[in-house]
Amino acid sequence: MTSSISSLNRAVLNERDHHANRDGAHESPVTVLQIGEGNFLRGFFDWMIHECREQGLYAGGIAVTQPRPSGKAKIEALAAQDGLYTLVTRGIENGERIERAQIVTSIAEAFDPYGDWKRFVALAESPSLRFVVSNTTEAGLAYRPEPLEEGKPIQSFPGKIAYLLYRRFVALGGGKAKGLIFLPCELLERNGDELKRCVLRYAEDWGYPESFREWVLTGNRFLNSLVDRIVTGHPGEQARSWFEEWGYEDAMLDTAEPYHFWAIEAEPELDDEFPLRAAGLNVHWVADLKPYQLRKVRILNGAHTLMTPLALLHGVSIVRDVMQHPRFGAFVKEAVEREIVPAIPLPQDELTAYAATVYERFLNPFIDHRLADIAMNGLSKFKVRLLPTLLHYADRGESLPANIVLAFSALLRYCQAEKKDGAYVGWTLDGTAYEIRDDGEALAAIAAIWSAEQPIAVTVERLLGLSDVWGIDLSSVKNLAEWVVRDLEKMEAGFDE
Repeated sequence: MTSSISSLNRAVLNERDHHANRDGAHESPVTVLQIGEGNFLRGFFDWMIHECREQGLYAGGIAVTQPRPSGKAKIEALAAQDGLYTLVTRGIENGERIERAQIVTSIAEAFDPYGDWKRFVALAESPSLRFVVSNTTEAGLAYRPEPLEEGKPIQSFPGKIAYLLYRRFVALGGGKAKGLIFLPCELLERNGDELKRCVLRYAEDWGYPESFREWVLTGNRFLNSLVDRIVTGHPGEQARSWFEEWGYEDAMLDTAEPYHFWAIEAEPELDDEFPLRAAGLNVHWVADLKPYQLRKVRILNGAHTLMTPLALLHGVSIVRDVMQHPRFGAFVKEAVEREIVPAIPLPQDELTAYAATVYERFLNPFIDHRLADIAMNGLSKFKVRLLPTLLHYADRGESLPANIVLAFSALLRYCQAEKKDGAYVGWTLDGTAYEIRDDGEALAAIAAIWSAEQPIAVTVERLLGLSDVWGIDLSSVKNLAEWVVRDLEKMEAGFDE
């Protein structure tokens, strides 16, 4: 950073903009406790509350803490900037390339609970607190036995929540109106249910009374939710030119794509209290998350898994380059629109519109999404993301989805490997080596079949018969083996021929 300009803080903000809402979070009651200081929540949730406040729809502020002691440096940096940071949103939106910067002002305070446990307890007992938002990773939302030592910080995230709720129960009398609404953003199915389960288990471990357990169940809400936004964090060296342009430095600078989506399993009336949808945000209060999870897994995640082995085998390494490729881009779109979307039992026009947003996200010129990263654990990803669509057609006796079968064939060819120095190494169609990062037992079984001297038809039959890998004996699927053999032979001859 350059030393000739100041770091972002309230004084710098006031010099730039005297708008009342831009400094109001520090004088607002803390209504939200956020456990998670990372890029994602700042580029997703904190920005959403900022939008609500800017429109005069929400008056509360956010207190941010970190779930682990290792997050202390970020919390201190955020506190030094009075909770302020800049979010740069950039990418493709409605077909147009956009890049916009905002100073996000929704954070009222940031503190380290491991160094200031009394502040955490005070928040637990505060009547103004209403919501708790978290993103502690899937590993963070898990039960781990831990002793309760009064006055000492609790290490686990759900353990903190159990203690927070008990202190609130004791301090405020245990009335239902004093309960909290939890909005976990961890990428874990039924994340709200899992948090509640963990809280109740800690309550049992620590001998909390049955009346507390009843209050947890009847006075609080643990909402399941599904989040979706790519938040890319600090942009590295590019930040220097922005700081010169803006006239301030920002240690907590964050970047994100334009697309954002949040589905929350709750009644729409909750928006009256938490006006995310009223602010025009892509937030949905829904009766059931499953359709949204299915849509994301089959279309967005499915398209990633579909393109990856085939593109890597042909030397293409970035998602955006796949979509701009004259053959692969058409291959992905045709698979999504003609094979994946028709197999999902949801309104087709909604799925088509969602697919269009996925293509825009894949084309984001500011994100170099590496196919090598998507390829990690590709066998299990195919099983969850694409195999159900393939079987949808097979089970109905319909013609197999040709593009998905080609993706499957490419996956089998991608996993043709040898074990060298403890790693499995494969080769692209032009002979370039790559490392395969996947389940070791599955790779060993596949490699053994590929290495046997036998006709390609026998190899494919044996690969399809690996029911431990696919969860089903795919050699029994009519025409699949013949199609895979054909695809593999064409692949070796050249995809573009």
